[in-house]
Amino acid sequence: MSIPSFGAGTFRLTNGAAKDSVLKALEVGYRAIDTAQIYGNEAEVGEAVAESGIARDQLFLTTKIWVENFPREKFIPSLRESLSKLRTDAVDLTLIHWPAPGGAVPLPAYMEALAEAKSLGLTKQIGISNFNIALSQQAIDVVGKGEIATNQIELSPYLQNAKLTGFLNEQGIRVTSYMTLAYGKVLTDPVLAQIAGKHQATVAQVALAWALQLGYAVIPSSTKRENLASNLLAQDLRLDADDMAQIAALERNGREVNPEGLAPVWD
Repeated sequence: MSIPSFGAGTFRLTNGAAKDSVLKALEVGYRAIDTAQIYGNEAEVGEAVAESGIARDQLFLTTKIWVENFPREKFIPSLRESLSKLRTDAVDLTLIHWPAPGGAVPLPAYMEALAEAKSLGLTKQIGISNFNIALSQQAIDVVGKGEIATNQIELSPYLQNAKLTGFLNEQGIRVTSYMTLAYGKVLTDPVLAQIAGKHQATVAQVALAWALQLGYAVIPSSTKRENLASNLLAQDLRLDADDMAQIAALERNGREVNPEGLAPVWD
């Protein structure tokens, strides 16, 4: 199992903006696109992919099952609907978007449904998102070690999640970092700016390169072609040990995404 290290995110992009962003991303070289049922833009992603002319087997598509679709009778039908919107017979990766609020649907039930989606050929790989250590372990216990491709979690220089990422690394579960730029807050950080100047890079490239060097996959988003292209160059940036140590010292538990009623107790 493997997932691309670099993809384009589509969170908060709707209607024409979502389609335009994905088209631009594909034009400048992205081949992985991350969406979700709750984003309301799967159809626009599907349109962009179709119009790009890029062969389906050259692309990596990820979607996420929303909590309302966790009940057994809704799970598989909702994924089939997502596939229809995305204009594909199968996605490359399907994630559980958040743990079920208040345990309303037992974790084994929706993890078993996710495994069933894979067995039906609706998704090539399965994973989780926004799971803490305890929930990640429970998910592993249901589907088996080696079955969970990734846990997509909020990570940035301001929120480094050492306990959770350490656990995931031990379990062989790839970490996917979202909100790597902390809603843009890291872009004005003086330490990151100094490192960026040293490497003749942008601050965004430094933050993304930091995550990549830690072995994480990243899915930054933008509606601007120049930013999408610039972010991709983070793959060629090599930070030295001093750079990485300075960024490690920026940890401040700066969580940006913590929806009441959805978020688990974080480690």
